[in-house]
Amino acid sequence: MPNHLVNETSPYLLQHADNPVDWWPWSPEAFAEARERGVPVHLSVGYSSCHWCHVLAIESFEDELTAAYMNEHFVNIKVDREERPDVDAVYMEAVQAATGQGGWPMTVFLTADAEPFYFGTYFPPEPRHGMPSFMQVLEGVRAAWVGRPEEVADVARKIAQDLAGRQLDYGKAGTPGPEELAQALLGLTREYDATRGGFGGAPKFPPSMVLEFLLRHHARTGSEGALQMVTDTCEAMARGGIYDQLGGGFARYSVDREWVVPHFEKMLYDNALLCRVYAHLWRATGSELARRVALETADFMVRELRTAEGGFASALDADSEDPLTGKHVEGAYYAWTPAQLREVLGEDDGALAAGYFGVTEEGTFEHGTSVLQLPQDGPAVDAERIAGIRARLLAARVERPAPGRDDKVVAAWNGLAIAALAECGAYFERPDLVERATEAADLLVRVHFDAAAGRARLARTSKDGHVGSNAGVLEDYGDVAEGFLALASVTGEGVWLEFAGFLTDLVLDRFTAEDGSLYDTAHDAEKLIRRPQDPTDTAAPSGWTAAAGALLSYAAHTGSEAHRTAAERALGVVHALGPRVPRFIGHGLAVAEALLDGPREVAVVGHPEDPALAALHRAALLGTAPGAVVAVGRPQSAEDGEGEFPLLAGRTLVGGLPAAYVCRHFVCARPTTDPAELSEQLGAVRP
Repeated sequence: MPNHLVNETSPYLLQHADNPVDWWPWSPEAFAEARERGVPVHLSVGYSSCHWCHVLAIESFEDELTAAYMNEHFVNIKVDREERPDVDAVYMEAVQAATGQGGWPMTVFLTADAEPFYFGTYFPPEPRHGMPSFMQVLEGVRAAWVGRPEEVADVARKIAQDLAGRQLDYGKAGTPGPEELAQALLGLTREYDATRGGFGGAPKFPPSMVLEFLLRHHARTGSEGALQMVTDTCEAMARGGIYDQLGGGFARYSVDREWVVPHFEKMLYDNALLCRVYAHLWRATGSELARRVALETADFMVRELRTAEGGFASALDADSEDPLTGKHVEGAYYAWTPAQLREVLGEDDGALAAGYFGVTEEGTFEHGTSVLQLPQDGPAVDAERIAGIRARLLAARVERPAPGRDDKVVAAWNGLAIAALAECGAYFERPDLVERATEAADLLVRVHFDAAAGRARLARTSKDGHVGSNAGVLEDYGDVAEGFLALASVTGEGVWLEFAGFLTDLVLDRFTAEDGSLYDTAHDAEKLIRRPQDPTDTAAPSGWTAAAGALLSYAAHTGSEAHRTAAERALGVVHALGPRVPRFIGHGLAVAEALLDGPREVAVVGHPEDPALAALHRAALLGTAPGAVVAVGRPQSAEDGEGEFPLLAGRTLVGGLPAAYVCRHFVCARPTTDPAELSEQLGAVRP
C-alpha cells in the first residue's frame, strides 16, 4: 500500500511511494513518530538519477521481509538531496567525518532529536567485499539501540556537538591577491594529468569551475600553461565516452582516467557549466571543436531537458531498459556493438563507424558493447558522410527505451543554464538559445520567486509549473542572480539586473554573518543540528562563491559599495583555501580573477536599429577580461538620470556614432566607436 510519500512532488520520493517500506518525508511529524514509538530514525538520502540508489531500492526497499523489519523497528525517512541540499550537507559532513568518504545513497541512523549515531552509504543484500549486508546493519543498529541506549545517546550527542561547533571564520582572511592565485595555479599543475587531461585519477570528474579559473587566469596574466591545461582537458573530454558523440551533452563522470566509460547519468548542472566553459574556450582561442561542443551541449539541454513550462529538468537517468533482456541496466541507451552499427548503417558505413567511434568486438564497456568515442588515431573521413552516419545512429537510438527524466526544476541549476544559453546564443548568433534562456528566467520569476514584503524568498524547486515547498538555499540565490546578470548583458533588458539586485540584497540580509562569511541556509530557515556552511565546490559552484560572484558583478553594474564589500569579505575563503586546495574552490578562484581585474565595466550606447551598435555589443561580449560586466542601451545624457542600467548614465554617442566606454578601478579608457579597439581594451584574443 502507498506510504507517506504518495503526495510528494519529488520524482525521487515518488519512485519510493509504492515501496513496502513505510517511508516518511523529512518532517517534524516523522521525528514525533520516532519519539512516541521510542525507535531510531533511518534516514536514506539519494536522488532520482543515482544508479546505486536504484540498486539499493530494488535489493532492499522492495523486499517484503526487509521492509517489514524496517517498519517494525525504525521510522524511515526518505530525502531527495536535490530538494533538500541543507539536510544532505549536514549529514554528509557527519558521514565523511566518521568514515572518511561519502556518496549516495547515504544511510544515516538518528535519534528522535535528529542527532546521528551510525553512518554508511550503499549496503548490499548479502555481505560482500568487506561490507555487511543491509539487514546486518539494521539488526546491529537495533541491538545497540535496545541493549546500549546510553552509549548510543552519548555518541549521538558528541557527534551533534562536534558538527555544531564547526564554525568557519574566513571574513578576516583578506581578499586573495596575485600571489594566492599563482600558488593555486602551481597546485593545479602538480595534480594535472598531462597525458589524459583533467586532474587526479579515477573516477575522473569534469573540472568545470577549475577550467573557468584557468581561462580567466590566462586572460589576466597570459599564462600559456593555464590555457594549455584547459585546451587539452576539453579536447580529451570531447573525444571521450563521457561526451555523447551522437546527441551532445556530458555524462556525470568517467569511471576511468581516460574519459572512456562514463557514469551515464546526465545532469543539468554539468551540462550548463561545461557548455559555458567550451563557449569561453572558443572565445579565447577560436577552437572549432570548442564551438561545436558548446552548441551541441546547448542543443542537448534544450532538446532533452527543457520542460513544457520553459524551465530545465534536473537530470536523465544512467539506467534504461535493455531491449534484449528487459532489465534496467546502466548505459543501455548509449552503448553499441559492431553488429548493431552494421544493422543500422550497412556493412560499409557500419565498419567505418566502428573505426571512427572506437567500437570494438571486445567492447570498451560491458557485455561486448562500446561507448562511442573519437579516438585520436581514427580514420580520416569525409565530414558529410560522418554527419549522415551520426544522424542515422541518433535516429536509431531514439527508438531504444529512453532513460527516465527527473522533471523537477531546480532554481540554481536553471540559473547556470540561463547563463550558458544566453552567452552561447550571443556568441554564435543563435537568438533561439537566448529565447530559451529568457523563458527559463521568466519561469523562475513567475513560479519560484515570492516578492511579498517581509517574506521575499526564492523557492528551491518546482514541477509542472507548481512551486515546491522547500526554501531556496544560497546556491539558488547566487546561481540565479548570475544567470540573470548574464541575460541582462546579452539582451540589454534591465529588468534582469533588477531581479539580480533583489536576490543579492536577500543574500546580504538573510545569509551573511557579521564576519562576512556566508551560510548555505537563510537565518529563518528550518533549524537543523548544524547550520550548513560549505565554501568548497562539489559538482557545481558552492553557494558561498556563487553568491560572491553575483555580488561582485552586481556591484560592478551599480557601483554599490555594500555589495562589493560583501563580495570581498566572502572571498576571504579563497585567500585561505585557494593555495591549499585549488581543485575544490575553482569557482572562488574564478571570481577572485574578476576581482583582481576590476572587474571591467563596459557601457555600450547607440540606437537599437543601428548595426554598428550590434557590432560593438558583440565585441564587448566577446572580450575575455575576467568577469567583465556589459550594459547596452540607448544613449543617456547626464540630465536623463539613472535608467535601467546605471552604467549607461551620462553615456552619449561619439561623433553621432554608437560608442563603448570601458572603466576599471575608477579609471576609464577613451570611449571608442571601433569594435577592434574595444576588443583590445577588453583583452580579447580575437574580435
